[in-house]
Amino acid sequence: MIEVFNPKVIYFCKSETVIMSKRDLKKYLNELNKEQLEEQIIELYEKFSTVKVYYNFVFNPKEDTLLQECKIKISHEYFPIKTTGRGKKPKMRRSVAQKYIKHFIVLGVDPFVIADVMLYNIEIAQTFSSGHPIKQELFYKSMFNSFEQAVVFMIANGILQEFKARIVAIHKETISQKWKNESEFDAIIERFEY
Repeated sequence: MIEVFNPKVIYFCKSETVIMSKRDLKKYLNELNKEQLEEQIIELYEKFSTVKVYYNFVFNPKEDTLLQECKIKISHEYFPIKTTGRGKKPKMRRSVAQKYIKHFIVLGVDPFVIADVMLYNIEIAQTFSSGHPIKQELFYKSMFNSFEQAVVFMIANGILQEFKARIVAIHKETISQKWKNESEFDAIIERFEY
């Protein structure tokens, strides 16, 4: 059995935890033999769900399944499934999509899939707002933040051209629905058109 606390890995100082540097970690790992490394990885896999999720994805990357689950969850934020008689009220939480996006980035999911989720989140929100006028300013600010984040992500990953039609369609929808912050969306569009 491997020891859980190793003074070379984490140092405890009063009430704070000091995390070792990447260089120190590499040095520590180089001191271990193959068997010790395997034991540590297995222990991490068994102890931490995030490690388990990561390795499960690495060995069986079902991006299509993840994408569909994600889109269903996001759409239920705006169009919840009615359980009995009375319909559920939409929650419209941007955080649901943000959690998936962050999770996908950590897993190393294909940037095209991540960009698709980013735009889908805005598109489903626009679909909802076209039939249900929204008075909260925060909704529009949140959607703009998502839009800006998506464009920056696509530029950083060199995939903007592949999604340009959807980005322009989102912008046109902000004009069509007379969003108060349409000019902010317009400013983003103008930046990448030059």
